[in-house]
Amino acid sequence: MVKRKRLRAILIPVFLYAVSASVVGYFLFHAQNGARGLEAKREFKRQIYEKTIELEKLKAEHAEWDRRTELVRAERIDADILEEEARKTLGLVHENDVIVFLGSPSGR
Repeated sequence: MVKRKRLRAILIPVFLYAVSASVVGYFLFHAQNGARGLEAKREFKRQIYEKTIELEKLKAEHAEWDRRTELVRAERIDADILEEEARKTLGLVHENDVIVFLGSPSGR
């Protein structure tokens, strides 16, 4: 009888500590690796950084296209730009022409 009480006095706190430790471990694991955990937060920050860089590139490209379209507006058409775009689009070249197409500054 005394052995049983002693065994209960030891096993019940050990069991409670084990359950408490497993509950804390569960929450710690999901705080690190869960859908809203620290790993997910790092991944979201990385994606935001990449999308910000992509947005800056697209803004620069948009500004370049705005500049180029401004050159061919009806009020003031730049003949060289118009001819360059027409030749590039239509693929027309005279037999004695030497044409060098340079890429735009945005790398396209």
